[in-house]
Amino acid sequence: MKKDIQNTDDVELLIRTFYAKLLKDQLLAPHFEGIDFENHLPRMFAFWNFLLLGQEGITGNVFDRHKKLNIGGKEFDRWLAYFNATIDFLFEGEITEKAKNQAALLGFTFNQKMSHLKLGKYAE
Repeated sequence: MKKDIQNTDDVELLIRTFYAKLLKDQLLAPHFEGIDFENHLPRMFAFWNFLLLGQEGITGNVFDRHKKLNIGGKEFDRWLAYFNATIDFLFEGEITEKAKNQAALLGFTFNQKMSHLKLGKYAE
């Protein structure tokens, strides 16, 4: 039996493992070119620590920081598949399920906002 996500080390393992896989994907990797991940990873750790462990973390409009990625439904589906596969490989339990639910919600929300942005309907 795998353990559940319990602490910041677990969150860091999840995020590092996830992005190591994602950045090798031919569909997704080009959208992340030029991002300094060593500087960006601590923000992602803080964001997921906030969502999953209730720790103070990144606040504000996360979408606006990502809207320049120009990604859509196909990319969000792939992103979510990588996230779920990574988390299922590493963990199981209540917080693990919460992480998958949060990722699905983020993917859905970002996809909807990206669709509206492309149509000129997204209001900041």
